[in-house]
Amino acid sequence: MSVVKRIFLGLFVAFYIFAGVRHFVDPDFYIRIMPPYLPLHRELVYLSGVIEIALGVLAAVPRTRKLAAWAVIAMLLAFMPVHIHMVAHPEQYPEVPVVGLWIRIPLQGVLILWAWWFTRPDTRRATGAS
Repeated sequence: MSVVKRIFLGLFVAFYIFAGVRHFVDPDFYIRIMPPYLPLHRELVYLSGVIEIALGVLAAVPRTRKLAAWAVIAMLLAFMPVHIHMVAHPEQYPEVPVVGLWIRIPLQGVLILWAWWFTRPDTRRATGAS
């Protein structure tokens, strides 16, 4: 794995572990952005936090990295209706600037591409270089 990819892997792992921990540190923030049509807001916030932490840890392990990356992609796609709901109902989220609501949608695409990168095989040849 290239040095650049290793650095981005470290950031990826830290990002998802940190994001998951935030669900426990400030659950009310996530509860506030839950669409009203979803049940059990607090439980879903905690569950998604556990999943994000687990996927971050699994991404750190070479044997489970690809599976974790695909699971992150699935998770991000599953979260997309929440972002769309927020854009469609900005009055429900006055603490978030409207531009921030819109930025979250393409940001999901960037995060999906970042995870997808870790589903790809390394293109470096085994030449003995590290």
